[in-house]
Amino acid sequence: MSEISSDYNSMHVDGIADVGIIVTAHFVNPIQEKMIQFIEDIIYEKKNVILPLSAFIGAYHILTRYLRVSRYQAKKALQTTLELETPIFYPRIDTGIVKNALDISSVYNIESWDGYILELANLFKTSYIYTIDKKLQKIQDFEILCPVSEEDLKEYHTWLTEKMK
Repeated sequence: MSEISSDYNSMHVDGIADVGIIVTAHFVNPIQEKMIQFIEDIIYEKKNVILPLSAFIGAYHILTRYLRVSRYQAKKALQTTLELETPIFYPRIDTGIVKNALDISSVYNIESWDGYILELANLFKTSYIYTIDKKLQKIQDFEILCPVSEEDLKEYHTWLTEKMK
């Protein structure tokens, strides 16, 4: 079993944020302002939610490869947030965490980075995952929470479908 790094041992965590939260806060879209507000609430400790640093790497990939945001714009937006250097950015990815993430991924038939998010939730003893990814709702041991309304999420997906044409 993996352990939480010592800097985080005393931290109370209510949930873990998935990459989609970071992505939607860092490019112009219908829910950007609401996601920025959600991340600000986390950074200013109004919400006890962890943002894994690995999700910023994933966000860059999604922004540039799939959402066609320029590499420079994606880098600049993500780095601006990362400059805040807050303890809610979780940096640790060790062998034990990766092994457990792969176990979770294979059992639930999900992507490995989603397995990592779920393993972090296990480590921090929380069942709450903040995401816009509805596929994770099939996992019974976790509660999947979206920081925006169902109506807002539907508007975002409609907008995204049009953008990708």
